Amino acid sequence: MQHQEQIAVYEVVPRPAIFKLWERTRNRQLHWLVECIAEATGTFLYTFAGAGATAAYVLGNILGIPGLGSVLQIGIAYAVGIALALAVCLPTSHGQFNPGITIHAVVFHGLPPFKAFRYIIFQIFGAYIACLLVYVQYKQLIHAAVDALKEKGTYDAMMFTSSGPAGIFGLYVNPGSNLGYVLLNEFVCDFVLGLVIFACSEPGNNLSTPTTVPWLISLAYGVVVWGYAPIGLAANSARDLGGRFAALTLFGKAASGGNYAALAALTNIPATLLAGLFYELVFNDSTRST
Repeated sequence: MQHQEQIAVYEVVPRPAIFKLWERTRNRQLHWLVECIAEATGTFLYTFAGAGATAAYVLGNILGIPGLGSVLQIGIAYAVGIALALAVCLPTSHGQFNPGITIHAVVFHGLPPFKAFRYIIFQIFGAYIACLLVYVQYKQLIHAAVDALKEKGTYDAMMFTSSGPAGIFGLYVNPGSNLGYVLLNEFVCDFVLGLVIFACSEPGNNLSTPTTVPWLISLAYGVVVWGYAPIGLAANSARDLGGRFAALTLFGKAASGGNYAALAALTNIPATLLAGLFYELVFNDSTRST
């Protein structure tokens, strides 16, 4: 079997000398920082897309503006955000963007724990910055929505729910929800996402190519958002914690989320680890040809 000769990008598209000098410095001395920035950028893109669509939907409902958003739109936004994040950042940091995936890499693939810790901090930071920017961009409509809730006398009942302005950033469940069912919903969805991610990133899976991986993974996110977000879904601890910290920054302690906050922040991690173990035991086969 003949192998295609590989050539470096600079041989086809020469770079200016100043960029080549920076590239050498970056790759030798600052590669760890660039990887962390890539992780933050990935969660930023994913959160910026999803939170923006959520803002349109929530504020449209409160202000009575028809056609401003929908759950379908939110699912598409998160899916496209995932695809964009992978397309932009995967070559630099392997595109984890999720503490559950990062911890899985520590357990199953020997990722150094301190490197994983840096990744997770930057993942949360990227989501946090995205939420703050969405707030600034939607600030006038958010304030109008808050005023509308106060005028209707529904501020206390709606503000810190998935239907309220704080729900654009922090994740909340519907009032009266049984957290046991919410936990089951979160765990199953996170397990399915993990299974798809591990299958798509497996070199021996010939049905998943480098050009289709971002879209297959993003479609999996779309599926869980479209079908199960109304019950209560975080699907990514970085998105949850970054959004939660943003909500606390913007609206104070009342945005903490109560008992659901721990469920949303932590369930993703054991579900992803179990999905990884299930994939390794059942589906992964190192004897396949690549």
